[in-house]
Amino acid sequence: MTVLDDWVTAACAELDLDPAEVSVPTVLDLARDVAHQVLRPGAPVTAYLLGVAVGRGADPAAAAARLSGLAAQWPVELGGERPDRPADGPSDAGPEAPPAG
Repeated sequence: MTVLDDWVTAACAELDLDPAEVSVPTVLDLARDVAHQVLRPGAPVTAYLLGVAVGRGADPAAAAARLSGLAAQWPVELGGERPDRPADGPSDAGPEAPPAG
C-alpha cells in the first residue's frame, strides 16, 4: 500500500465510507485536468463539487468525465491554462510589475 492508499482508507473510515467505492485515479485525473487547463486552486474545489454531485446520486465516472470535458474546453481568455501557452505567460496574479530600473 502507498501513503495515499493509507490516507484514503483512514479518511474513509473517519467518514464511514467504503474505500472500495472511491476511485482515486478518477479524482486525481480530474484534479490534474482542472489544475492544468483552468486554474490550480480549482482542482480541490472541483473534487469537492464532484463529491457533492456523487452524494446526490451522479455516477462518479460520468460526472468526472463531464467536468474534465468542461476543463478541456475552458477558454484561455477566461484564465484557462494550456500546455501550448508559455509557462512564463500571464499569471493569475495580474499584470507583472515593470522591471526595476
